[in-house]
Amino acid sequence: MTILGIESSCDETAVGIVRDGDTLLSNAVVTSLDLHAQYGGVIPEIAARSHIEAIMPVISQSLTQAGCTWDDIDAIAVTEGAGLLGSLLIGVLAARTLAIIKHKPLYAVNHVESHLYVNFITTSQVATIEPRKTQPMFPILGIIVSGGHSQLVLFKDHFSYTLLGQTQDDAIGEAYDKVAKILGLEYPGGVKVSQLAEHGDAKKYRLPKARMAAPYDFSFSGVKTAVLRLAQELVGADYSLSSLKLPGMLTDKQKTDIAASFQRTACETIVDKAVQAFAQYTPKSVIIGGGVAANTELRRQLAARIPIPIEYPSLKLCGDNGAMTATLGCFKAMRGMPTADPYSLGPKPNLSM
Repeated sequence: MTILGIESSCDETAVGIVRDGDTLLSNAVVTSLDLHAQYGGVIPEIAARSHIEAIMPVISQSLTQAGCTWDDIDAIAVTEGAGLLGSLLIGVLAARTLAIIKHKPLYAVNHVESHLYVNFITTSQVATIEPRKTQPMFPILGIIVSGGHSQLVLFKDHFSYTLLGQTQDDAIGEAYDKVAKILGLEYPGGVKVSQLAEHGDAKKYRLPKARMAAPYDFSFSGVKTAVLRLAQELVGADYSLSSLKLPGMLTDKQKTDIAASFQRTACETIVDKAVQAFAQYTPKSVIIGGGVAANTELRRQLAARIPIPIEYPSLKLCGDNGAMTATLGCFKAMRGMPTADPYSLGPKPNLSM
């Protein structure tokens, strides 16, 4: 079963081809990141227009990289949500059109769920991507950490899962980006904060962790605000000082220590609850997905506190990519899940697990 997956939920136009749910044949990605950097964040209209320009060339690139023709493709998978409406629309329309003219079954994929399914790839024909060595075993504790999502999910089997908890406000990746702005770092801020944190004292400042009524829910708005108040205090100002003025007033040492202290606290927030869920449900495997899954501090903390070995996806498969869409599409096809109607499928920007 060979599936072509199309992912266009945000600013990456990505197409991957996966065989049998475990073998990566190609993974082509074009990003419009540079266009958004000058605005300090993703501009939905710019992202959608970029998808229009890139979608067909990226599909062709992925087929060429895989050494496939359309005759080799058994079905098409596409991200229907969650994501930006305009961005999703381009991917969905491309997938619908190709499904009709190429006479291929169409599978609609949940973007958040697919971030975890990339962990089922164990063989790669793409030289720059080294996947896990083994597939995870059920029951599985899944940790989703990205710019828009922070969730804990318990899988009993494929397509049989319980959402244990999720963020009630900011996701961890969003908090990283907002702290980056306080420190005057360029977009995308998450990577920049992590790089800066490597030179700081992670125990210099004590920042709060939210206490939630539901045991596995998250909140990152408090720690983000605490960073702002800390920075204002360090420069001798009160809450009325604009955050835009802080980067020029903080010293380099203060910035590195703030970054390190924030990163430690944010990662601990995820890991504390992952450890708690592991103790309660005793899964056979722990998997992680999403852009923040590439964070070395998060990986270090998980390895130190989870009492079973954790295999991680390749760094290139942590962010948005077509391989994860194709992988989840493979399992849908192999498990006989319902196909989508190529004449009526629409984007679902608020889709949840």
